[in-house]
Amino acid sequence: MTRLVKVGVAAAVLAAAAMSFGAWADEGPLGVWIDHTGRGAVEITRCGEALCGKVVWVADKANAEGCGLEILGNVKPMGDGTYDEGWIYDPDKDAKFDVKLVPQGNGKLTVVGYKGIKLLSQTFTWTRAPDNLARSPC
Repeated sequence: MTRLVKVGVAAAVLAAAAMSFGAWADEGPLGVWIDHTGRGAVEITRCGEALCGKVVWVADKANAEGCGLEILGNVKPMGDGTYDEGWIYDPDKDAKFDVKLVPQGNGKLTVVGYKGIKLLSQTFTWTRAPDNLARSPC
């Protein structure tokens, strides 16, 4: 193989890897998500080596006290595309639960809340918020 062909092959492999990473990053849990109730949106960000999330939008002013509330914390990447070992706060129950996040692609995020064992869990689907979502003043 000539040097020019090797360079071309290497460039193609690097480009494909970069495109794959970009697609994976777009489908990961980072960003703003409308929760399963439709009453609020949570922004998931990196917090050190883990992920955390806080309420950045509420649909009804009656829920304004939840704006700015941290409801996800210490969620760690598991290496298989899922995120686990963190916690989620349920303001309706005033309780924290263990949480697992599973990006589904197509703008969907599976959120699994559990207490200790996943056998007794509740599963919800969050939807990626539109880019033009007007955030609530928190």
